Amino acid sequence: MTGHDLRQLILQKWGRAYDVQLRKVQDKIYLQVMWRYLGQASFPKTNADYETHLDAVASYINAWDQQAYVQRFIAETRDRPRLGKAVNIPIELGDRASEWIL
Repeated sequence: MTGHDLRQLILQKWGRAYDVQLRKVQDKIYLQVMWRYLGQASFPKTNADYETHLDAVASYINAWDQQAYVQRFIAETRDRPRLGKAVNIPIELGDRASEWIL
């Protein structure tokens, strides 16, 4: 998965290039699809910055071997990003969690 692939996945599902973040909450990692999107007046990233950020997030998804899971979750979820509410995708790291969570 590349950053471009992730962008296309989000665009196909929700129709906007929403921001994504990786968050650690207790001993779990979540991929969050945020409510802000590229082209919104208050969105702080340029198109190039957004693409670079998506590439970085996609590299983590690839390292965790979670590409198919993320694609399936986004395709199947009924949730959508809205003001103050992100779509949270739990990333299951299994036995390798200690390698990534400090």
